[in-house]
Amino acid sequence: MDNFTFHNPVRLLFGKGQIAQISKEIPAGSRVLFAFGGGSIKTNGVYDQVVAALKQAGLIWREFSGIEPNPRYETLMRAVELARTEKLDFILAVGGGSVADGCKFVAAAIPFDGEPWDILAKRAKVRQAVPLGIVLTLPATGSEMNCFSVVSRAETGEKLSFGSPAVWPRFSVLDPESTYTLPSRQVGNGIVDAFVHVMEQYLTYPADAPLNDRLAEAVLATLAEIAPAAMANPPDYQARANLMWCAAMALNGLVGSGVPHDWATHYIGHELTAISGIDHARTLAAVWPGIMAVKFEAKKVKLAQYAERVWNIHDGSIDDKARAAIAKTRELFESVGVPTGLAAYDLPADIAEQVAARFIARNQAPLGEHGDIDAQMAKKVLAAA
Repeated sequence: MDNFTFHNPVRLLFGKGQIAQISKEIPAGSRVLFAFGGGSIKTNGVYDQVVAALKQAGLIWREFSGIEPNPRYETLMRAVELARTEKLDFILAVGGGSVADGCKFVAAAIPFDGEPWDILAKRAKVRQAVPLGIVLTLPATGSEMNCFSVVSRAETGEKLSFGSPAVWPRFSVLDPESTYTLPSRQVGNGIVDAFVHVMEQYLTYPADAPLNDRLAEAVLATLAEIAPAAMANPPDYQARANLMWCAAMALNGLVGSGVPHDWATHYIGHELTAISGIDHARTLAAVWPGIMAVKFEAKKVKLAQYAERVWNIHDGSIDDKARAAIAKTRELFESVGVPTGLAAYDLPADIAEQVAARFIARNQAPLGEHGDIDAQMAKKVLAAA
């Protein structure tokens, strides 16, 4: 187990009716940027609850709507301009992970001295940020409980990430009832996204970290167990509640403390979104089988452990159990409506070459827990996927 520092300052307000509590969480006298995506929060009751809470607190706010899935830099910069012009000093992000990610960038960009794109493209240090809170409506990314953000730029066709302690949310509200009107596609995406987040921190190699392993396995087993009920219509409150909690736990820093990480599936997947606009979770399901195929020998011991502890597969050799676990994972993803493997998606014939060229142009550091997935290895991964 490696040395680590764990710190998570996010105040989590979980359960029915908790949106009303934001009136007590935003500092008195704040001028609020109330940011959201499309019109769904106006049809599911969340918008009205947020407005009631802001009025209850006697706050001034300005609304900014239209933050897209895979939030775009161009859109977010309009929010930055609004906040600067109106002298807004608190951000309330209401929506899914894309709204949360986008608002973290906005929070960092408002006081940034220089070109805000440098935060993403040049890893420019974020020294300060406007404080923000989140009202989550789509459990998936874990952005409600971490300090990371992913942003796309249409002009350059890029999807890049940054992280900074300055953009930790001050609070996040997780009300399972806010998920009731989600399309099944988004619920399925959320399950896969959370699942792969855990696997990126767990399916590496044995690291003498039994508690971390069991924390990860608990989240994975819970997601697999609740998936059918979480997908049900009418919605099941307890299943949605557990999905929200799993998604937050998947990427709040706890599972991954002191252990090796992979993240190759995510970084390669980001390029598929940038090139073809595929949903983030679907890129993970597309790429993950290729990672497992190319890195099978390096991962098979941990895969066999995963087979035994999450899928209750005990028969056969290490190789047999590892391959059976991969098959069970693909079955889970398919069962929630997320196809696995590249063939299920409409991608250019030269997608592997395009991704490799982007890695080379960006001087992308090698990925994976062993730091051995470079541009050429990424091509092999996509061919295997």
